Amino acid sequence: MLTPKWLDNAVVYEIYPQSFYDTNGDGIGDLQGIIAKLDYIKSLGCDAIWMNPCFESPFQDAGYDISDFYKVAPRYGTNEDLWELFDKAHAKGLKVILDLVAGHTSIEHPYFKESCKHEMNEYSNYYVWSNYWGATNPKYRYINGFAERHGNYMTNFFYCQPALNYGFSNPEYEWEHRPEHPDCVKVREMMLDVMKFYLNHGCDGFRVDMAMSLIKGENNYPDMQKLWGYYRDEVKKINPEAVLISEWGDPIAAINAGFDVDFIIQFGSPGYIALFRNEKKRFPCSVHAKDTPSFFDKNCSGNSKTMNDEFLKVIAGTCDRGLIAMPTGNHDCGRIRQFRSFDDVKNVFAFIFASPGVPFLYYGDEIGMDYVYDLPSKEGGYVRTGSRTPMQWSNERNGGFSSADEEKLYLPIDKANLAENNVADQENDANSLLNFTRKLIEIRKNNAALGNLGEYHEVFASESECPYVFLRSRDNQKVLCGFNPSPEKVEKTLPNNFNLKSESEYLLNHGCQVTVNDKEIHLIMQPNSYFWLKG
Repeated sequence: MLTPKWLDNAVVYEIYPQSFYDTNGDGIGDLQGIIAKLDYIKSLGCDAIWMNPCFESPFQDAGYDISDFYKVAPRYGTNEDLWELFDKAHAKGLKVILDLVAGHTSIEHPYFKESCKHEMNEYSNYYVWSNYWGATNPKYRYINGFAERHGNYMTNFFYCQPALNYGFSNPEYEWEHRPEHPDCVKVREMMLDVMKFYLNHGCDGFRVDMAMSLIKGENNYPDMQKLWGYYRDEVKKINPEAVLISEWGDPIAAINAGFDVDFIIQFGSPGYIALFRNEKKRFPCSVHAKDTPSFFDKNCSGNSKTMNDEFLKVIAGTCDRGLIAMPTGNHDCGRIRQFRSFDDVKNVFAFIFASPGVPFLYYGDEIGMDYVYDLPSKEGGYVRTGSRTPMQWSNERNGGFSSADEEKLYLPIDKANLAENNVADQENDANSLLNFTRKLIEIRKNNAALGNLGEYHEVFASESECPYVFLRSRDNQKVLCGFNPSPEKVEKTLPNNFNLKSESEYLLNHGCQVTVNDKEIHLIMQPNSYFWLKG
């Protein structure tokens, strides 16, 4: 593997900082809050923290609109607090990964304000502008009527996120330049300076927002490969163990462009959608949703083949150059608990923590925090807002998140589910989702076949039938994994093509009976059941 060695067995914990833990009573989570909870994160079995953007911002998109790349937003603390987080996390054996918004800035960034001026200046071409106020390239989104400059600027997402100018692979208009144009090179080097700044202070790498968005134009992939290959080489010169994680949604493209890790996630992955979020009306953020039941649904469509085929394709296409990431969820999609019971989520987690690649655990998923409906949009969250509510540490006031008055909280606590979805009470319940999650991570780490580098082999996957069964293997160890989320008992006899031993032992078993002989594997799986069988 070309990836950092520490990734070989890592589990990553995603923190939305404004919702994690508030130490100064202003109703918003902060860096000292993360520092205060490092022991908790470590107790989960996690090895790294990915923290959503913590930089100065007007927060029109929850910090993904940065106005100063070099300064921590005051609501989170200071740069010194961030350096302290690096130091104290490292002392506990935890890595800290920052969110790098490389493709755009806020409209409040000084560079963009300079680029808006009528007179040409050093920053005029730091962003993608048309040369006149009228027509623009219809393939992209432009904003007109914003500045005194005679032109329109391109956006990457919201209107407040102007696209930085890394160039176009095949320029079509006079204002579009190749990536090697001096102004595009200046932008490239500016972002590299940002990376160097944080790496030199102890950051362990970056998750790159919209990583595929930097260079524009048709057939831009070769230029994107060159750009991210360059960034990778420069990052590794500073810290060979630093990690680059992309939000690309296409692991073959991302990893072959130079990233260590890319996500199988709610956009870009038909398999992930088919397993967890296929109901379009229930999961509106799911790009590939078809509005039929997900595999891990009470009504169970039985379609595991889409994910199985995607696993096989992606693993073959990345050829051990990097790792896929399987998240429980993230800040951009509905909670994994949404429409599911605790038992349902345990089945989902049994699958995720048995899957190949790096597991990512979204804060609060380990206690079954639910999606909160009908919240007004907060800082550009819109439909995503309900997945960003404060972490529920206890059943006490404000869920133990903050001492602030309730109306000052960043988002309201999910009071409807607070009594059962909180850390303090689940800590004391041996059968809780929290302790089940810890158990899964511990078993995964103690068995090489289940780890991030374990091989994946198809055993049984279908478009319309349960169960989903696959084999993980490494270092002469084999673990058979099976999942039946349906409400029906399933019996299945499969060929023993992997020489599983008849004296196999369960690493995990809920409602299953697996009998192995030299020729066959016979499964009896109760409704909503799963197993990990070491053989």
